[in-house]
Amino acid sequence: MPGSVDESRRTVSAQLLRGQKALVTGANSGIGLATAVALGRAGADVVVNYVVGADEAEKVVAQIKDFGVRAYAHEADVSDEDQVVAMVARMVEEFGTIDIMVANAGLQRDAAVTDMTLAQWQKVIDVNLTGQFLCAREAAKEFVRRGVVAEVSRSAGKIICMSSVHQIVPWSGHVNYASSKGGVGMLMQTLAQELAPKRIRVNAVAPGAIRTPINRDAWSTPEAEADLLRLIPYRRVGDPDDIANAVVAMASDLLDYVVGATLYVDGGMTLFPGFATGG
Repeated sequence: MPGSVDESRRTVSAQLLRGQKALVTGANSGIGLATAVALGRAGADVVVNYVVGADEAEKVVAQIKDFGVRAYAHEADVSDEDQVVAMVARMVEEFGTIDIMVANAGLQRDAAVTDMTLAQWQKVIDVNLTGQFLCAREAAKEFVRRGVVAEVSRSAGKIICMSSVHQIVPWSGHVNYASSKGGVGMLMQTLAQELAPKRIRVNAVAPGAIRTPINRDAWSTPEAEADLLRLIPYRRVGDPDDIANAVVAMASDLLDYVVGATLYVDGGMTLFPGFATGG
């Protein structure tokens, strides 16, 4: 029966990350929210980071606790070094350690390059790129200190950088965002190279077009969605759960031999669909 299949899937999922401790930045909406809930469903205790929207963060915490795991919300700006250090230190104090860091927090400040201010450029770089560096650095310190705990995971820790198809696809009018995500790609690969000998896995998940508040104008009307679908060979706009499921898999021992990889979850957007009928 359909209900039995769904329950079976959830039961399998609940075993993947049992006993692990995860932190998700920007976890009170969109992709971060779906990811935090999916990690809790898979058995992990979860810290729900947010910078604004405390009420929404607490609702996410309540959802996660329904799976019988621990969770709490923590306000912190990932571009602020002291706040990131304090956030990870609190997690280690409350949960004992960290096993999974999902550096998801990100934003856009769009403008044509001739109109873009230095403040718009810097804000996006600070949050989207520097924020991922700070979160990865603090998680790596704990991973190195603790090492591998075999009964928990085959690795000493997992860092998952939330990137974008714009890690490799230029995006006119979004030079700050595309540059930040291109930087995330090289940040991830360099961290993976450096940390792999310590049995720390660093990878990235790169969403395509996903139904989130940040891009609502691109899919909220039939006309806008039809225009967007021209860029997606699979002919559907992604949902936050598509990304959350990828993160759970990447964080699990199922993909223990995956190191320094970017998983594009994009319905084929990176296949250059404009060339499907010509070129």
